[in-house]
Amino acid sequence: MGAAMATGVALTLGGTAPAIASDMGTQSCPVDYGVLITSHSGYFLPASGQSFKDGPGGTMTVSVTKASTITYTLSTSLEVSASYLFAAAKAQVSGSVASSTAVTVGHTYSHNIGSKKYGHMQYGSSGYKVGWESNKTNPNCTTTTLARGTAYLPVNSVGWKYWETSS
Repeated sequence: MGAAMATGVALTLGGTAPAIASDMGTQSCPVDYGVLITSHSGYFLPASGQSFKDGPGGTMTVSVTKASTITYTLSTSLEVSASYLFAAAKAQVSGSVASSTAVTVGHTYSHNIGSKKYGHMQYGSSGYKVGWESNKTNPNCTTTTLARGTAYLPVNSVGWKYWETSS
């Protein structure tokens, strides 16, 4: 035999009724966790130990130097040792071939300081001040806030921030 639904109630017309859940008046949401960004604004994130003050008046010049290393990459379908490859490249391509090389780059910045003022410079990253909250979606489709706070997030851009004070 079969079953029929009338206003959310399972009716049995002979035999056993199938298991049918009524969703009238109840909601069912999957439990889920997430982070919501509630606000954001531009923010300067200073580099530790990179703050300078000079004056009164005059010109202020500051610089920062960064060193990094470029290392080799090896792409092959055969088993080739790096040392064998470097020996062959030195002999056949150039005696200056190396497995790595150091690179140093710098950034210098100058600014005139107003008369009777003190100039301040600080190196860092432009970034964002972000308000956030961590949430949980409950089975009844309500949302519970688990935590909230503020984060300071840098971007890949770095440089100097300049400002003046009276002392």
